[in-house]
Amino acid sequence: MNQREGDYVPIRDLENVQLGMFDKPLPCFGCGIGWFSLLLGFVFPLMWYFSAILYFGKYYNKDPRERSGLAACAIAVSI
Repeated sequence: MNQREGDYVPIRDLENVQLGMFDKPLPCFGCGIGWFSLLLGFVFPLMWYFSAILYFGKYYNKDPRERSGLAACAIAVSI
């Protein structure tokens, strides 16, 4: 804090501005859409197709943490 002016200084890494993006937990109880769809796909197999479409549509570019779960669903569809 700049005590003379009373301004606050933002705390973040100026070199890597995406660090704050991954502070939020993943959706679907924190495990991500892909892994949640993989587990739910054993009961409702259409969820695997939905996740495979998301995988091939490069949904994981929004959040790279989703890539492994969506890829697992794409593999489940192919088997």
